[in-house]
Amino acid sequence: MKTDAALDALSALAQKSRLAVFRRLVELGPDGATPGELAEGVGIAATTLSFHLRTLAQARLIEAEQNGRSITYRADFAAMQGLVGYLTENCCGGDPELCAPRQERR
Repeated sequence: MKTDAALDALSALAQKSRLAVFRRLVELGPDGATPGELAEGVGIAATTLSFHLRTLAQARLIEAEQNGRSITYRADFAAMQGLVGYLTENCCGGDPELCAPRQERR
C-alpha cells in the first residue's frame, strides 16, 4: 500500500460512525450487508449511512455489489490487510520479536 492510499483509509476510519460501519462489515465477513441491515445494526439513519458508505468506498475499504434493486456492501479484506501491513512493515527495525507485546507485570 502506498502512503496516499493509507492516508485515505485512515482518514475515512477517523470518524466514529464510519469506523463502526467498517467494523460491522468486518464482523459480518464475506456475506456483507445491505444498507438497511447496516443502518439497523449500527444505529445510523439511512440518509447519514449513505454518506459514510460513499466515503469508505472512495477510500477503497469496502466494496459494493448491485443485486437487482439491492446493494450489498462488504469489507475489502485485502485493503484492510494492506493497511495493517503498511502500518507494521517497519516495526522494530524488522525484528518481529521486538514487536511482541510486553508481558504484564504482576
